[in-house]
Amino acid sequence: MAESQGGPRLTLEPMMNPASPFRPALERALSHSLAYLDNLEQSPVAATASLQTLRERLARPLNDEGLPAEQVIDDLVADTAGGIIGSAGGRFFGWVIGGSLPAALAADWMTSVWDQNAASYACAPAEAVIEEVCGAWLKDLLGLPGHASFALTSGCQMAHVTALASARHALLARQGWDVERDGLWRAPGIRILSSDQFHGSLTRATRLLGMGTGVVVGLPANQAGQMARAALEQALAAAPDTLTIVVLQAGDLNIGAYDCFEELIPLAHRHGAWVHVDGAFGLWANASAKFRHLLAGAEQADSWATDGHKWLNLPYDNGFAFVAHPEPHRAAMSYEATYISHNDQVREQKDWNPEWSRRGRGAAAYAALRQLGRSGVEALIDACCEAAHRLVTGIASLSGAELMWEPTINQGLVRFLDPRPGATDLDHDRRTDEVTSAVLASGEALFSNTTWRGRRCMRVSVCNWQTGAQEVDRAVAAVAKVL
Repeated sequence: MAESQGGPRLTLEPMMNPASPFRPALERALSHSLAYLDNLEQSPVAATASLQTLRERLARPLNDEGLPAEQVIDDLVADTAGGIIGSAGGRFFGWVIGGSLPAALAADWMTSVWDQNAASYACAPAEAVIEEVCGAWLKDLLGLPGHASFALTSGCQMAHVTALASARHALLARQGWDVERDGLWRAPGIRILSSDQFHGSLTRATRLLGMGTGVVVGLPANQAGQMARAALEQALAAAPDTLTIVVLQAGDLNIGAYDCFEELIPLAHRHGAWVHVDGAFGLWANASAKFRHLLAGAEQADSWATDGHKWLNLPYDNGFAFVAHPEPHRAAMSYEATYISHNDQVREQKDWNPEWSRRGRGAAAYAALRQLGRSGVEALIDACCEAAHRLVTGIASLSGAELMWEPTINQGLVRFLDPRPGATDLDHDRRTDEVTSAVLASGEALFSNTTWRGRRCMRVSVCNWQTGAQEVDRAVAAVAKVL
């Protein structure tokens, strides 16, 4: 063991065991992994194997006798060939899915190797400290209050569940109701007000929390895709005694719209509402001096949710919840028993997140933030926004294409017009779907479609650290060829 400035450092070479049962499989996995990543830009982005083919390869009878681990890995790679979408590369624009930074991917491998249950300090000491550090770094980067509590979750979906469970506890506690003990039967009602552009993860969270989708009220968005102040004010005034959560958007899924936090949060607070910010990807704009203005006032909210496997480019699965009021957050999540170790000197992860047995996903976030640094995160955000603008405007300039939404950040919309005389909106919808499908079939790029304001559009999202001018030009050329 060699000494270094930071303390003891392992010297691996003399400690390697050629007879290790792990070595053959891990060496095969490394070889296959590097081959896949090195060939991403030459490979089709879309899947090329059919559903039938994948089933024929993979749905084989379970073997009676065991197989060598390395053979299992070789077979797995061969059998899934053509069934892996190239979302890890720079030509994937279909949904808000980032790739994986090298340090984050390697740290995620180490997370699996260490195989820690990152539920508490007792069973994962290093992971507990990693999460403490990540929480502090993330709050700083995202412009959130330093006193806020946090949770590292499997994604923004469970970050919503965590934050809304905290809100539910806080609001019902005001009425003297202990929801963790007594549940929701006969509890005071809670409603959720959001713009009508809310993401489906919001209603999934209400289902998981036993609140039901009927509590969500979608208020009309204005032409900029924002919740209208007058609509929120009217809704709040119409039922002043109803416990209310207001969910605001920091980058909606179609056009990346931001609600006006400086106006809406104080308004909601005057009516006693809890304000939650859905910042699945848009919250990361706070790391950029160029786009930070979009989040002015968002720090006044009561909770926030975002993803790590989107704009931070962490491997799946990584999400983050933040709560400005630690007491209801902990009350909604924690559990104690005599057989559970507890350390008052450290943040016990299980007190803040909905999972008990969980992998140490903080290692990937820690590694990514160290690789990028503050300036690197900013550069990543700015580069994706620039690429999205070039990509959307480049496609929209093609004959037969129409610009539907010019990107404010990393999201934009285009539409393709049926050239036949007298073509209707339904014809244009069909044409848009056909063009998107043809680009997908070419393997050159992957886009997805959406219906926005009653019209079918190609949705363009840029969220990968590897997307640059070459990838943008290649995607525009692919659309031009189809047209």
